Amino acid sequence: MGDPRILQAMMIGDSPQASVRQTSDPTSTDIANYFEEKGNIMKILITGASGFVGQNLAQHLLNDESEQYSLVLTDIVLPTVPKGVKWPEKAKCIQADLFSEAAAVVDEDIDAVYMFHGIMSSAAEADFDLGVKVIYTSAGAVHGGKITEPVTEGARTTPQSSYGCEKMICEYLINEYHRRGFINALVFRLPSISVRAGNPTAAASSFISGIIREPMQGLPCVIPIKDRQFKHTICTPRTLAYNLIHALSIPRDALPDYDRVVNMPGLLVTVQDLLDSLVRVGGEDKLQYITEVEDPKVKAIVYSWATAFDPSKGLKLGLKIDQNFDDAVRDFKDTL
Repeated sequence: MGDPRILQAMMIGDSPQASVRQTSDPTSTDIANYFEEKGNIMKILITGASGFVGQNLAQHLLNDESEQYSLVLTDIVLPTVPKGVKWPEKAKCIQADLFSEAAAVVDEDIDAVYMFHGIMSSAAEADFDLGVKVIYTSAGAVHGGKITEPVTEGARTTPQSSYGCEKMICEYLINEYHRRGFINALVFRLPSISVRAGNPTAAASSFISGIIREPMQGLPCVIPIKDRQFKHTICTPRTLAYNLIHALSIPRDALPDYDRVVNMPGLLVTVQDLLDSLVRVGGEDKLQYITEVEDPKVKAIVYSWATAFDPSKGLKLGLKIDQNFDDAVRDFKDTL
């Protein structure tokens, strides 16, 4: 898991000059008032910014009509500014290893941090500068085994994978840092994001995007299960970005200090639902690129996942939920 000082270094840097100081909480009033006080600019650090979620969020922030966001994009490899954004000059890209180079990306002006990188530590006990907003993305993989559905945030976490275990550890660490007043934190358990652009990944859930992504580009897609009624919870990239940005305006006292975890609302769909959307938006000819070849290893993994998650907590906080999947297919089609 790395050195115990990594979150401290990420949050306050590894030198006194790199410490993050925030004299006011941007969510204690509304975001508009905070922007006015700060000169109408909110400086946001996105770690793991080369990944899909980081790039998706950066694209929406850099296309925002208000021009209110200044971004620092950092990753272990040099991130890029998303192509075609309206305000590319408002993003600074830094290649850095947060384990040893946190001071290169953290400064006094940062107002919020989206933590999408893959390394976290156990507890550090330093005297933190207080108040910086931290938004961390976890996953439903913290749950495993038999579990009552729809799954609430209060359900006991019983991960059945290293990935889920690491996410669970990070959740507890961030929750504790918030409880002690070091940071102002929110943890979102994300559903699968679809349609993901780019190439297929090795993830067992990759076919959830591949059903749309590959046929829409005239490429073959192999569905590793033969059950078209298999259910899975998804969130579209557009809704994900909206919810992550909305999180900046959620007041600290909207949730108890000891409970900062929220299920990101998602749309429950079947494989058949995805295929139907493919036909409606892309045309029936796209089905020629689909084959169904059962992979026992992938099948075992995907059937171990929880199916439905209770979105009520997130909806009460003002998060949105997708109403249909067709819009996601249209969004992806528009990028081609």
